[in-house]
Amino acid sequence: MSPGKRELLTEWLPSRPWYRGGVRPRLAKAGGFRLDDPAGEVGIEFVVVTDDSGARPTTYHVPMTYRGAELTEAADALIGTSEHGVLGLRWIYDGPRDPVALAQIVALLSGNAQPQAQSASDTPDDSIRVANPLTALAAGQFATVDGSEDTEISMIGGPVLRVHRRLEPEVALGPGITTVTAPWGSSGDSASRSVLLSARSKFLHG
Repeated sequence: MSPGKRELLTEWLPSRPWYRGGVRPRLAKAGGFRLDDPAGEVGIEFVVVTDDSGARPTTYHVPMTYRGAELTEAADALIGTSEHGVLGLRWIYDGPRDPVALAQIVALLSGNAQPQAQSASDTPDDSIRVANPLTALAAGQFATVDGSEDTEISMIGGPVLRVHRRLEPEVALGPGITTVTAPWGSSGDSASRSVLLSARSKFLHG
């Protein structure tokens, strides 16, 4: 794609309240995975990049969707547009505000979506782990809010979902919390593992 994902994120990340780097990020790929859209229309990718432009390197998690047409109801979530060599012009959005991505995030947290390798077609990624899966539910109306640490998605009649934006080594989030964890950084034993997504009941706090 032209421009590429890292080029788009270099321009977009400084506008986010959870970004802590310099004026212009210096990004390196650190990991990620994909989910399939059952309708086959929208690309869904969970991108992990490390930025060394700040006081210390910081690793960010950005779910991204790739669409063949504008998502007019999510204009404020547009990361940018890019030309794909085969598919043509693609509109790229911040995933937590895309209803197709949200539906698949809910399916993943419920143990009903198979993570796919980031760079290989039709290849499950068994390194992605779901703990304490949610009781299966359908994604309905939702409200998404960016905070200083992460992005919170409140579902009408459902749990509160959290997209963890700045990744730290995996820590316990408390009993009953649903988590999706993934490795990033160096391969093998030196790789870090962090919580990328979590969910809790509205009646829990933390």
